[in-house]
Amino acid sequence: MGERPVCTPGSSLRLPAHVDFSVSYPGESHPKLSGNICLLLIIWDAVYSRELQSFKEYGDEGEIWFGEGSMARVIRWLNAHKVPQTASILDIGTGNGMLLVELAKSGYCNLTGIDYSSDAVELAKSICEKEGVSQNAQLQVTDFLEDFHPSQQFDVCLDKGTFDAVSLDPTGATEKREQYVRSLCQALKAQGLFIITSCNWTKEELLSQFGEEFEFKDELPTPTFSFGGKAGHSVTALVLQRRNHS
Repeated sequence: MGERPVCTPGSSLRLPAHVDFSVSYPGESHPKLSGNICLLLIIWDAVYSRELQSFKEYGDEGEIWFGEGSMARVIRWLNAHKVPQTASILDIGTGNGMLLVELAKSGYCNLTGIDYSSDAVELAKSICEKEGVSQNAQLQVTDFLEDFHPSQQFDVCLDKGTFDAVSLDPTGATEKREQYVRSLCQALKAQGLFIITSCNWTKEELLSQFGEEFEFKDELPTPTFSFGGKAGHSVTALVLQRRNHS
């Protein structure tokens, strides 16, 4: 399998041209992660700091990862499968909290968003307050891999790009992905739903990563592209269900 470019949060993000953000995938003989990925984390912090300031000055809510369509797909699926609006839902890596806002506007009232960036969480709180949904969404600054220990498990966990970011960590990406799965199992009830949107992993790769603890339930439709006579998806969106090992 050849190398693929790594997506970044927000179309307005300008990365230095000399930085190599390519990443190799399981099955390749020489997997590599550029040490410059650390710079990406710093850039994300800077992006959220800038977006927070922009919101304070102009009311601009900032970028939506994967676009508004990605949020609509998740909400349509939840509605179509009659997930109760009282279900406890965790947004992992909530960013500006717009997914929580749209969930709340759709009637979901037991929402939690977490992010490692304090600026992101402050921005999310401000946006939720502006949109009148603060009473439905709890927000917390925490590292999902290390520090998140919920008192109760969730019915649904959502991820829109966070697992992608974890996969780029230059200090032991494989271990971080394994820790992500362990943290997810701690946060999600047995037979709970995990909806993941990724631009770095295919359906088969995600099932390989999560298959021991999760079973495939559904694949959400995502935009397709054609190149060289072949069609593909630039984004993968899956619904997985946690296995009940008891």
